[in-house]
Amino acid sequence: MALCARQRCHAVLTGLVALAAVLSATPPASAADTWTEVGSDRADPLTESQGLTSVEVPAGSANRYTGIGTIPASVSSRGWNHVGDPDASYDGYYIEPYQADSGTAKMFRVQAPGGAWSEYVHTLGSGEALNNSWVAIAPAGQWMLAGEYGTMSRLLVFPTPGVNTSTSPSANLPQAATVDLDHAVRDVQGCDFVTATRLLCSSDDPAGTLFGITKPLLQIDLSAAPNGTSNVTGHVTALRQLPLRSGCSGAFEAEGIDYDRRNGTLRVIVVSPGFCVLTDSKTYRFTKS
Repeated sequence: MALCARQRCHAVLTGLVALAAVLSATPPASAADTWTEVGSDRADPLTESQGLTSVEVPAGSANRYTGIGTIPASVSSRGWNHVGDPDASYDGYYIEPYQADSGTAKMFRVQAPGGAWSEYVHTLGSGEALNNSWVAIAPAGQWMLAGEYGTMSRLLVFPTPGVNTSTSPSANLPQAATVDLDHAVRDVQGCDFVTATRLLCSSDDPAGTLFGITKPLLQIDLSAAPNGTSNVTGHVTALRQLPLRSGCSGAFEAEGIDYDRRNGTLRVIVVSPGFCVLTDSKTYRFTKS
């Protein structure tokens, strides 16, 4: 009996040692940040209702917004009649995502630091949605993410047009890889990098069945920085519901998002329902606490 007891004890200890080795080799789960609302500004429904980004180059540049009123006539006349949430690289390239009502392509409009504009067209891949809701340029600058609308389990990775030397306005902008998400997301309207491997995203999810809340602010932690040569994975966490306050009742719409690393401010556009889209749509400001 004593021998059997010793054998059982040895087996248990061996198992505990093996389990400890596995746990020590497993990276800890990423902690979810807490973002606290600190203020808001009125969002103009024509020029500030789709997206926004902070611009670091040249120094002192104003924040930039997109809306139906910011689409140049020369762009909309060619069918690119919807602009999404833009982004700007740390060295001054500004990119707007465009889509049309139909077709087999989406477009990225790029302004170089010197002011010149160019257009990069991407032909849809198999199963790719037409929507071009947002862009998020990775901090290193060479790769960017873009998103489709609807319920999705991936984000798209592209070489950053105008920045990555493999891109040209005269050639198709190819999809390079994907971010494979561990939890489905719905109606993502904007994402922005907080670090090389962490994104914050605004979701216009009206149902609330994925995370238990509607219109969530999402955090996505990547297994590695996007490199364009291989897929990476993304762990999704719902942090909080975005503010839904208005003098009107009805359906709100969560729109673009921006993180300004210079002052740690997160900003998210929420468009008010009904007539109040004109009066109390807001860009809400948050800081990490």
